[in-house]
Amino acid sequence: MIDASSKRAARILLAPMEGLLDCVLRDVLTRVGGVDRCVSEFIRVSGTLLPKRAFVRVMPELLNGGRTFAGVPVRGQLLGSDVVCLAENAARLAELGSPGVDLNFGCPAKVVNRHGGGAMLLQDPELIGRIVSAVRRAVPSHVPVSAKMRLGFNDDTRAEECALAIADAGASELVIHARTKAHGYKPPAYWERISDVRAVVKIPIVANGEIWSVDDALRCRALSGCNDIMVGRGMVADPGLAWAIRGATADALLPVREASWDVLRPLIRDFWKQVSARVERKHRAGRLKQWLNFLRRRYAEAEAAYGELRTINDPMLIDAWLAIDARSAYPVDADLAALEAR
Repeated sequence: MIDASSKRAARILLAPMEGLLDCVLRDVLTRVGGVDRCVSEFIRVSGTLLPKRAFVRVMPELLNGGRTFAGVPVRGQLLGSDVVCLAENAARLAELGSPGVDLNFGCPAKVVNRHGGGAMLLQDPELIGRIVSAVRRAVPSHVPVSAKMRLGFNDDTRAEECALAIADAGASELVIHARTKAHGYKPPAYWERISDVRAVVKIPIVANGEIWSVDDALRCRALSGCNDIMVGRGMVADPGLAWAIRGATADALLPVREASWDVLRPLIRDFWKQVSARVERKHRAGRLKQWLNFLRRRYAEAEAAYGELRTINDPMLIDAWLAIDARSAYPVDADLAALEAR
């Protein structure tokens, strides 16, 4: 079966990742470029119609027409298992201006699964179908409804059944993370199983999981049969990955841009500025170090920066370090030592 997406240019989507790829990183990474669409981290739905502030807290892009400041659309994602409540909140999300509604059937977190959400639902394809159908009916016809799933919970034996339930219930697109809940994030990703699912499902499928490099993206496309891919941790580690993938494929529509460290330095400072405004003081340093730890995979300068900041938790010291960095080249550890001694 030919994927409908093969008739148009391939797309690169930016994945949602709870506790990592939030609105701040969406803003920064989409300013680097190469991404066609983002998905928000999940908005947890549990027994009530959420107020506007609950949606905006996770997806502040709703205040900007459902787009990042770089103009990339963000589709809000809902997580839960209550059919009626999910439908009501989907309608609210659409009213608030989300460019689409995405449903989470893949989160592997124990606290989520314990309450019957995320990947736990992959054990009940009938319930998945009822959720998607109810959301589709609740949302205006011009607003797309999509879903993200894993290959299964403990194993992948019901992958096709779950995907068919999603498609038959009216979803217009399905992202498949090519691992089960039991696999977690351990490599490898089983991209070839996405090809099996594509053989029985008629809606466009987007392949996701373990795409860290251009070679990974090309192999994922070849084994899954999908033109469209979703990247997550790979782009957190290498913000230029989407451009690099485009540059390596015939479907590149835009000029490739180099995401050098000099390009990233001001974005890291802006990342810190946004984190400082949104995150509780005691957790701010951890957020910066979390990103630098990923960037170490790609940039020697990030390795140096991480080493200098690894034991620093005082936001004022990090402010000072970034101010020094803005005026100088690496390393700046001598200046940082002087600051700590004050």
